[in-house]
This record gives sequence, structure tokens and C-alpha cells, in this order.
Amino acid sequence: MREVRISDTLSGEARALEPRDPPAVGIYTCGPTVYSRIHVGNARPFVIPMLLRRLLDRLGYEPRLVINVTDINDKIYVAAREAGVPSEEFAREMTRVYIEDTDRLGLGRPDAEPLASETIAEIIELIEALIESGHAYESGGDVYYRVRSFPDYGKLSNRDPEEMDQGEEAGTASLKEDPLDFALWKANKPDEDTSWPSPWGDGRPGWHIECSAMGEKLLGADFDIHGGGVDLVFPHHENEIAQTEAARGVPLARLWMHNGMIRVADEKMSKSVGNIFQLSEALDRYGRDAVVAYLISGHYRQPLEFSDRALTEAGARVAGIRNFVLDLPESDDGEPDGAVTAWREEFLGALADDFNTPRALAILSELIAEGNRRELPGARAALEEMLPLLGLESLLASADAADPEAERLLAEREEARAARDFERADRLRDELAERGFEVRDTPEGARLMRHSG
Repeated sequence: MREVRISDTLSGEARALEPRDPPAVGIYTCGPTVYSRIHVGNARPFVIPMLLRRLLDRLGYEPRLVINVTDINDKIYVAAREAGVPSEEFAREMTRVYIEDTDRLGLGRPDAEPLASETIAEIIELIEALIESGHAYESGGDVYYRVRSFPDYGKLSNRDPEEMDQGEEAGTASLKEDPLDFALWKANKPDEDTSWPSPWGDGRPGWHIECSAMGEKLLGADFDIHGGGVDLVFPHHENEIAQTEAARGVPLARLWMHNGMIRVADEKMSKSVGNIFQLSEALDRYGRDAVVAYLISGHYRQPLEFSDRALTEAGARVAGIRNFVLDLPESDDGEPDGAVTAWREEFLGALADDFNTPRALAILSELIAEGNRRELPGARAALEEMLPLLGLESLLASADAADPEAERLLAEREEARAARDFERADRLRDELAERGFEVRDTPEGARLMRHSG
């Protein structure tokens, strides 16, 4: 198997992936808190691990990817009250919509998608272990983690504990032994319509303990890769480490892989800031291929600027790839060109070296540029291997046969264009789009292709 290196947030350096139980690789990524429809920024920590799983599988590993859904959280109670529906019903609907939206990315599903609400028994057991070992205590029906009982607290975020703010809800200061402590269990409040029984009374888990329990339940402690947005380093992932290491005596994860934020005018895209662009909106406007190409256009560790220009450029990139594929022969005969073999190897090397998708895209562009200049034996076979690793395998598909009605609408559009009735031509194009077809103008005339969104 080829060596895979990943930038590890904990050590601050790129480290080789050394699986606990090779060739199996356990990956856990923090998924959304389902209090609203997800935005484009939420899609990045879905797309990156889904594609990493493809790469590891291609290189001979046996990856198992877990992306959780946080369906118990303060924000869900608030959003459900505003919507006038029970919180459980609201969380179920938002989870359904999340799956619907991410299905449209065409990358498949993770191997497991646990819900916090289905992990209560494991959460309670983990909290009990922390209380028994002296790392946690009950207070007024809440349970808190003693941060100062864990000497390594702060090692992931490299922060001084004295300067850390847990962001806990108002009214809890009097219940804590120390302002640094954070909640593992929260007693039920009058305005919360859902709770679970526990040794400390009815209530619900804190956010951080949910992920510790879900990751351990499905991958065991000391799994291989923990992913998520860089905004989760503190307090969420810092607290996950403290909980699991204190309770189990082993590291939670071997490598910490954090993606940068999607930014809008130098601010991170977030629901709290209010500068969000929903994933469903982006898919409707730009199409699936352009959205995926945009999300991998920058290195996963770096922030990525969101703009119409960036998405339009991504759309132009995928159009160039698709047009190149359409001009290739249906099959490659004979030995591949030596340059193709070299590009293929370099492409895999770029992805194995800290999942460098911008470099992989650049290599792909080099291959296509050369293929546009001369015949390039082996190009189709290379693209059939390369494009799926970038989530762009749909660009390999030939134009699907259109139904008679779509062909009729296309003919009417061409008549309208010839008559310079561009308003009618645009209406017909939009009608074709509603039927799932994109109109592609080529030197041989207009063609219909199934829309990838």
C-alpha cells in the first residue's frame, strides 16, 4: 500500500497514516447539528472525508467512515420552538433534509451516520466512568467535567486553559466548581420538551460527550482519523480528547484532520453570522459538478472564499473536462502514452500527500491540455481512475438519449434562436432544465446532456 500522509493538528506536522488494525482505517468526522438546512460550508467536512475514503480504498486500505448527526442540542430546542413543532419532530425533519441535500452531491453515504439520540446509553456509561475516576461531578442535576483534572488539557488547540471560554449557557456558573469546567449532562429545563432518564435525573447530554461516545461505539477508542472543521478544534475536539483519554486511558484518535472554513468577504460562513448560502441553493444554481469541483479547488486545510465568480470558474473547469471526455474514443487500445502513466502516478501521489486536491486538479489540467494538442493513448482509462477520486465521475458519462419531448423542445429552441427570439429560447432552455437536461452548444450543433445537479 502507498504511504498516506496527513497534516495532524495535534502534532502540528504531516504524519504517516499508521492504522491501528491495518488495513482497516477508522475515520470519524463531526457532522451537522440539525437545527436548520445545511449551508455550503457544512458540505466541506462531508465532501473531504467521503473523497478521502475513496482514495484509501483505491490504495488498498479498508476505510470505515462515520459521520454523525447531532440531533440533541440547545439550538434545536430554540429552532423547534420558533417553528412551533416538537423538537424531536423538528430534528427528524432537518436530518431528512440534510441527507436529501448531501445525497445530491452524488458521493454516496458514509458507512455509518449515528444519531446522538440513539447513543444515550453509551453516553451515560461514559459519563459514569468519568465520575468514578474523579474527572467529573454531579451538581444540581447537571454533570460537569473537571478540566483541571486533565493535565494535558489544551494540547490540541495550544491554548492556555486560563484563557479558555467554554461558551456555556447562562446560569450555570453557580453549579460549577471551576469556570473552566464544561457540561457532560444537562438537567431538563421547563422550555425543553424532550429529555432522557439518567442516574442524575431527566435531562440530555452535552454536545462534546455525544461525539466521544458515538466515535467509540462505532470505531472503538484510539481510532485512526478524526475530522471536522477547524472551528471545532476548541472547545469541541479539545473536550472530546479530555473525556475519552480520562475515561479510557488511550488517545481518542491517532490523527486530527481539520478542514478550513468557507469564507464570505473574509468572514467564515456560519448560521450565527447570517451569511450562509444553503447547499441546496448552490446545487440548484450551479449544478452538482461545479459545487464539488469548487469544494476541492483549494487545499482542505485552507479557508475557501465563496463567491459567484468562484463557483462559475468551477463550472467552467468541469465543462472543460466534460468536453474533453466527449471527444475521446469510447475505449483505449494499446499501451498508454508514457506521459499519461506519469500523470496518473503523480495524481495519486498528490492525493496521498495530505490530500492535495488542488495539485491533483492541476495534474488533471496538464493531461487535458496535452490531450487537446495531440492524440493521447490511455487518456480515457486514466480519467476513469482519476475523476472518481475527485468526486467527478459523472463527467465520464456520455450524453444520455433524450426523450422525444425533450428533442422537440430542443428543436423549438433552435428555431427560436435562428429567429433571434432569445427570450423564447431562454424559456425553452429553462423548460429543458426542469426536465433534467442541459443544452450544450457544440460546433456540430446543440446537444442535450443529463443535468448533473
